[in-house]
Amino acid sequence: MSKPIVLSLGELLWDMLPTGKRAGGAPVNFVYHAAMNGAEGYAISAVGQDPLGDELVKAIEQSGVKSIIQRNAWPTSTVEVSLKSGIPEYTIVKGVAWDHLLLTRELIDLVEKSDAICFGTLALRSPETHDTIIELLKHARPDALKFFDINLRGDHYSKELIQELLGYATVFKLNDAELLLLRDMFNIRGASDGEACRWFITTFNLDYVVLTGGATFSTIIARSGETSTLATPRVEVTDTVGAGDSFSGTFTAKILTGASLQEAHRASVNTAAFVCTQDGAWPVYPKTMTDYLSLAQE
Repeated sequence: MSKPIVLSLGELLWDMLPTGKRAGGAPVNFVYHAAMNGAEGYAISAVGQDPLGDELVKAIEQSGVKSIIQRNAWPTSTVEVSLKSGIPEYTIVKGVAWDHLLLTRELIDLVEKSDAICFGTLALRSPETHDTIIELLKHARPDALKFFDINLRGDHYSKELIQELLGYATVFKLNDAELLLLRDMFNIRGASDGEACRWFITTFNLDYVVLTGGATFSTIIARSGETSTLATPRVEVTDTVGAGDSFSGTFTAKILTGASLQEAHRASVNTAAFVCTQDGAWPVYPKTMTDYLSLAQE
């Protein structure tokens, strides 16, 4: 049986952590963990024609993720990451290579055969990449899983952009802080968390909404009404960079390979807990995640 094809559209960058630089970017983090959990992962992005770009291309090649990485005259993206009690805060520079992703026949062909596509708000901050990603989403198969991980960063989003991307999504992931912001944005202030998630399912014809609550919980609600809520395992946190992306990538791969909602959710929680114990967003997995889980206490 062939592996499902999962691809990410968007930012590829160096996270400049206190411990050194680490390859990252939410969409690529997503596809790395999808690949580690049974999918054939592809990253679509752009880097500069500079040494940092050379290093990122090499890092992708070594990660086990396939890629189509465009090279252009803009600088390779770096993001300053400061950690407060392990929680990252980001300083994101504008005018970088992934702001200038070009539409090509090669990208369209890959999108047309993909089983799942991940995208977020950040990469669509520039008109050029916005138009490229929207056009690619129009070429997605009707039955493809289209995973919108909102990933709000700074001022790089708007209500109009969020609505536009929800129109292409089948899965919507957000965290509890982002839900608070969206309650005001979409005037659903009086709803419970579950009611708010179901409002998005109904309003935007979604298959799933994924709500994460950091160190406390995560909930996945399906269009069918099936719901799974799990407590977050207690682990010794190194940093949380990429933890949410690892959750999303694992969930997508598990659903595509036949796991139930409950099974996919449990695997996603376990992967995110493991990532929190590691430096950076692309850690080498333990021999089996079961080996690791003996370290995590719920």
